Amino acid sequence: MIDLYYWPTPNGWKISIALEEMGLPYRVVPVNIGAGDQFKPEFLEISPNNRMPAIVDGDPPGGGEPVSVFETGAILLYLAEKTEQYMPGDLRGRVRVTEWLMWQMGGLGPMFGQDGHFKLYAPEKIAYAIDRYDKECKRLLGVLDRQLAKTGNCVAGDYSIADMAIFPWVATTKARDIDRSEFAHVERWFEALRQRPAVLTGMELHKEWRNRAPEDEAKAREILFGIKS
Repeated sequence: MIDLYYWPTPNGWKISIALEEMGLPYRVVPVNIGAGDQFKPEFLEISPNNRMPAIVDGDPPGGGEPVSVFETGAILLYLAEKTEQYMPGDLRGRVRVTEWLMWQMGGLGPMFGQDGHFKLYAPEKIAYAIDRYDKECKRLLGVLDRQLAKTGNCVAGDYSIADMAIFPWVATTKARDIDRSEFAHVERWFEALRQRPAVLTGMELHKEWRNRAPEDEAKAREILFGIKS
């Protein structure tokens, strides 16, 4: 059994989608980032960067002691190796998938995160920051669009952990007022993936936890961003 330390965010959804796609049994351990659970000592033992998600695999390949993994890219690579799924067996295929996984980890995720912060959470609207990250998000969607024009419905050829990593962030375009329809190949890919049962289940996992009372929202902003109301 895998323990999934989780909260319903794009990074959390990457791993819930992967676990569902791979058919692995798992138990959800909530990490309420708005309440500061990510700073608890017991969680820091698993994820020293105080970021969720993380996993603890009680049945690792080869047996032995449980294996803990933090950082979503590392988790996805671990799960792909454990199950021998969603990662090509040949060198060139593995390189393509790893490239696009790292592209999401180093580009799409961080830039979308900053874009969302300045548009939705910052205590003051900073025009330069909003414009800078909006343009960068659209640039990255353009990169993805050109790739999908060549590869079809999967970013690296066949459906892989790279698609699982990218999809949850692309799902947030509406909230950040980015028109996904401007990127026809991204839109086609997104609509195809959202029909997959495992993607639907992974994205819906404890979705209700995102609903916070106003006083809890204020507390979350202080914990996450140091913003005092």
